[in-house]
Amino acid sequence: MESQPHITGLNAVPRRGAAPIVVMGVSGSGKSTVGSALAQRLGVAFMDADNLHPPANIAKMRAGEPLTDDDRRPWLKRVGRWLAEHPDGGVMSCSALKRAYRDELRSQCPAVEFLHLIGSPREINARLAARSGHFMPAALLQSQFDTLEPLQDDEPGVAIAIGHDVDTIVDLFLRG
Repeated sequence: MESQPHITGLNAVPRRGAAPIVVMGVSGSGKSTVGSALAQRLGVAFMDADNLHPPANIAKMRAGEPLTDDDRRPWLKRVGRWLAEHPDGGVMSCSALKRAYRDELRSQCPAVEFLHLIGSPREINARLAARSGHFMPAALLQSQFDTLEPLQDDEPGVAIAIGHDVDTIVDLFLRG
């Protein structure tokens, strides 16, 4: 297993109140699994942003074509609306790869916090190879890493390595 930091705090504070949370990262990082577990632990709603993609986006990804910013714009608006509809807490799994995408989500829901699941391309490739039935092909993984802009110091959230089990990731996030 590759050596990675356990947690990188970016404006991290212990969670005191409820706020919408986006579990972000590249495809195969565990966003849906961690997001669902986090929502269950917090007793709030969970939504996978993949369920909010229009059919044209899903068809494009299935065909092995990366999405453009124009493709993502209406999808990000849907994601932001869902977050804004859950001001007292809710968890969304969403790639949120670029700062501009996260800015769009914050424009609709300023209180949103982020949990960035980080892993090496080798770790993520191994996960994708073991996964079946998802519309996002492993061939698009490099385009996601190329697009990824990690959380910046002024963005509320933390980055946690995917090498931990799900419960540990949730615990680390909740501890701040």
